[in-house]
Amino acid sequence: MEKMAVERVSYGGWENCYRVSNGLVEAIATSDVGPRIIRFGFIGGENEFYEFPEQLGKTGGDEWRIYGGHRLWHAPEVKPRTYYPDNEPVEVKILNDFSIELIQPTEKWTGIQKRIVVNMHGSESQVTVTHILTNHNLWAIELAPWALSAMAKGGVAILPQPPFIPHEEKLLPARPLVQWHYTDMTDPRWIFGKRFIMLRQDPKITKPQKLGIANFEGWVAYSKGERLFLKRYKHIEGATYPDFGCSTEVFTNAEMLELETLGPLTILQPGESVEYVEKWFLFKGVILGETEEEIDEVLKPILEASGTCEGEKR
Repeated sequence: MEKMAVERVSYGGWENCYRVSNGLVEAIATSDVGPRIIRFGFIGGENEFYEFPEQLGKTGGDEWRIYGGHRLWHAPEVKPRTYYPDNEPVEVKILNDFSIELIQPTEKWTGIQKRIVVNMHGSESQVTVTHILTNHNLWAIELAPWALSAMAKGGVAILPQPPFIPHEEKLLPARPLVQWHYTDMTDPRWIFGKRFIMLRQDPKITKPQKLGIANFEGWVAYSKGERLFLKRYKHIEGATYPDFGCSTEVFTNAEMLELETLGPLTILQPGESVEYVEKWFLFKGVILGETEEEIDEVLKPILEASGTCEGEKR
């Protein structure tokens, strides 16, 4: 008899986790806290996500914990609203052999409910992750879905630059490049190239770094060893995005690097929901090379094969 692709497992000290697998890759979601995908990787391989060891297995309490893995927030960032502690159990619905839905109780402080649907491809190292925010207040609210993946130590984030066009051919600006007060563009972890912006995670450098862009190309990647984790999403041209127009942000410190993508700011009436979709791809045997030309040559067929990503309000 064929084994169910979705099974309940213990992981990281949490007894009630759910594993979705297609025999090639696996995603493990917690149900004792969340909604959160704590692991994604090749079966038998490393976790592409970072786990905070001192927080694994913890539940309850009013203190927000990052835990690690992949989470859903709502932007813009402000305390305490953004940092609502997701320390309570979540409902898990098994939708089919390759799909689960994680349903958070409505947040008491905000009136917002978070849901994450994990839908794994039947035979390829690909997952569609749908993030859903629902307004359970009696009034309209403005927010943007914000998907954050805490990546494991020692890799490098890759963001696309706009196509290079000489000054004589194009006079108008290409896109915003957004800094935070602690952004230091002289930090050696940054590489600002003609084709890519790259941010290296370095466990020896403790100070945080962050940068945001309007990412019209709709992808961001993380390279670690010979593995490449790729996120695809849809940037909606003409829409209003948080943080001066950011649809992709990267953050790093000594512990991890976050790949963050955001949907447009949306006004949700009472009872309305907004969906935001990411597609994840994981590749092995990917050697990027040293120069931008070499990196571009390796990434081009991967990006062409991965296609695009669609998301919509409902």
